[in-house]
Amino acid sequence: MPDFVTETVLKRDVFSETHKGHLAGEPATPVIRRIVSAAPWWSRPLAWVLARREIAALRAVKGMDGTPQLISTDRDGLLRSWSEGTPLHLARPADAAWYHDAERLLRRLRRAGITHNDLAKPQNWLMTPDGGAAVIDFQLASRHKRQGALYRLMAYEDFRHLLKQKRAFAPRLMTPTAKRILARRSLPSRIWMASGKKLYNLITKGVFKWSDGEGTGDRIDHEGAAIVTALKRQPGVTDVALTLYPLPKKGVGIYAFVEAPGVDPADLKSHAATADLVQPVAALPRAVDGHPRLDILSLIAMNQMTELDTALSGDEDLARIVAPITAARLNFTDRRIARMEKKPIG
Repeated sequence: MPDFVTETVLKRDVFSETHKGHLAGEPATPVIRRIVSAAPWWSRPLAWVLARREIAALRAVKGMDGTPQLISTDRDGLLRSWSEGTPLHLARPADAAWYHDAERLLRRLRRAGITHNDLAKPQNWLMTPDGGAAVIDFQLASRHKRQGALYRLMAYEDFRHLLKQKRAFAPRLMTPTAKRILARRSLPSRIWMASGKKLYNLITKGVFKWSDGEGTGDRIDHEGAAIVTALKRQPGVTDVALTLYPLPKKGVGIYAFVEAPGVDPADLKSHAATADLVQPVAALPRAVDGHPRLDILSLIAMNQMTELDTALSGDEDLARIVAPITAARLNFTDRRIARMEKKPIG
């Protein structure tokens, strides 16, 4: 495998570490390194099962637009291309064009005999810089040699999950047919939701503490409401935005950006419930609809300064709001190189 230089740790869990960086001598081309051997010994067999599924799927989608491209593999994991784009829960596409492109992408995957099997999660969908659709995270994907009943069933569920995203982010685009399809869950899916998924959640989220997606997780779902409520009770706080960042060891931390001009940071931290980092800001960066720009705040929380510069390019007003937040950022731990990355690769 070519020499890899880590720039940012996107995710750490019991199945791998996911690093963003570049190949030696090619700093302008971002790539992703999934380090499976960084998993604890007790979860490593399952970690390699997931990695082999991802490798097989990526080989099958070679050359396909909207999918990561496999670069190489070795005894520690795999190297793949970086997929440029904004996760769906941040992009929130309301235009029909994105959903049409996503349908075309699913048809291309079907022709390749691939079902993704994890598209219910909006963080596995991206909106690319040109407004197109892309998917990431093929750890649960299946490669089908024959387009039999199981294949058709799993492909149907992939399509249903796309409709689920449309219902969440662009409900006005839902047709009566789409609503009927979304309501008609397959029998195996109903069985899975009633039994298997509960066991899956118990193991992955309860035992393994597995967070979903690159740089995302479940902690905000479980703890976010309590953190926001506690912080908003404090005098001077007008709004709170939460995002995640990888901890120096396993797991993710919650980073709270608190719109509270003139408030003592120590006072905020003492009332921040389970938030790991609390940064007061004079003003949060906001989208045209008034919601905080979580895409911008996530880049700050994870020290992705190159990507932040790109996101702010051409928007001087937004850059002025973000500059003091960036200067006072609290997380630098993602710059630490993991144990496996200290070893020479290749």
